[in-house]
Amino acid sequence: MDRVNRMDRLELRTLRYFAAVAEELHFGRAAVRLHMSQPPLSRAIRALEADLGATLFHRTSAGVTLTGAGAVLLDEARALLDRAARVPARVAAASGAATLTVGILGDSTDPDVVRLADAYRRHHPHVEVTVRETDLTDPTCGLHAGLVDVALTRGPFDPTGLATRALRADPVGALLRADDPLAGRASLTPAELADRRWFRFPEGTDPLWQAYWNGGEPRPGPVVRTVRECQQVVLWNGTVGMTLADHVPADGLTVVPLTGLPPSPVVVAWPRTDPNPRPPPPCSCTHQTPLGSATRHRRPRPA
Repeated sequence: MDRVNRMDRLELRTLRYFAAVAEELHFGRAAVRLHMSQPPLSRAIRALEADLGATLFHRTSAGVTLTGAGAVLLDEARALLDRAARVPARVAAASGAATLTVGILGDSTDPDVVRLADAYRRHHPHVEVTVRETDLTDPTCGLHAGLVDVALTRGPFDPTGLATRALRADPVGALLRADDPLAGRASLTPAELADRRWFRFPEGTDPLWQAYWNGGEPRPGPVVRTVRECQQVVLWNGTVGMTLADHVPADGLTVVPLTGLPPSPVVVAWPRTDPNPRPPPPCSCTHQTPLGSATRHRRPRPA
């Protein structure tokens, strides 16, 4: 009964703490991501384990790994956090407000995010915007699942049911350990890395997306979900990863330009069957994107 009562008090904040540690696989990095110090984060996870009556992480001096129970909780936590993230937009829509849910892939510091956000805010200051940042397992950022109205992401991915517009394309490179025998090369081709293990995304990830970030074909290697995990598996395993050619790598890593692969396109994507289209704003930043037309307009807000 005590455990049931404690679980009644389980907070979304605690699940966010847990998800951050589970995705970073390191308490220190998770604390930085959460903008908090490490001791209270560690205490919160210990308390969660006590409440659940289960060990969620294997802890070693090198970091942490998920236990079987932890893997189950991570799936459940992601589902609950996704559902909670949709609540403000659904309530706003029910109240008559204009809403927009924007999906962003991985890193919201992308310059196009800043440019589009500034332009959209100037033209639609009263629209309630919700942002959903996703990991690398879903390049549509929730579009196919109906979780967002528009996504700022990268291709290629399955475009079924979606419209896309390219904003730019970025050259890519091989992410290697700094002491890798190939780290000093001026450039590399995928063929020169064919016998190496690459990081890969979980089973069920969009095959076009998976193949592109594996140098054009499926390859064996450790499974990753986030940019941080990509960096860490290269650092720890000496595997090959792909990243943007101008990416500033973490300590111990380097990027060598890859030739023979198309650049990575940055795209805006939205559903082709958007039920509430309207002309986008006449702005140099947004007239080429669906951000205006994806806005959901309902009845006027009650006075």
